[in-house]
Amino acid sequence: MTKKLPHIDAIGEVLDRSLTRLDLTRRLDEYGVWPIWREVVGEVIARNAQPEKIRNGTLFVKVSSPVWMQELQFMKEMIATKLNHRLTGDIVKNIFFMVGRIEPPADSLPDKSTEPTNVPAEPINQEFLQSIEDPEIRAAFQKLVKSFARRRTRP
Repeated sequence: MTKKLPHIDAIGEVLDRSLTRLDLTRRLDEYGVWPIWREVVGEVIARNAQPEKIRNGTLFVKVSSPVWMQELQFMKEMIATKLNHRLTGDIVKNIFFMVGRIEPPADSLPDKSTEPTNVPAEPINQEFLQSIEDPEIRAAFQKLVKSFARRRTRP
């Protein structure tokens, strides 16, 4: 007697059904932040702030110092908007910054300084500004640095 073989599904179909059943699509979309982070925020910010985890639409970002945490706090809505635009969806609803150790990327040179207090008051280093690729983030950062410089020169 011959045995009837059960219907064999293609592995892609099995994976698709499993992802749908486990509802992992949203989680996979959330992890799309990591590959685009450096492009969205620019090289200088990426050296001082790195995504740590994402839970229920809140992106937790480690920053190198309280100074960076304060400065990025003012730009968090803009960063979230830019990330969501690149991810083509409302993935990042909030950003929470926390001070922590920043791991240097494998392909970068050693970081010269993680403290933005070394930024000259006037004029702002053009090389520094050009390293921030997004024009809105660059303008916001320039405004913050100027504001910081004014506060620092007060008695």
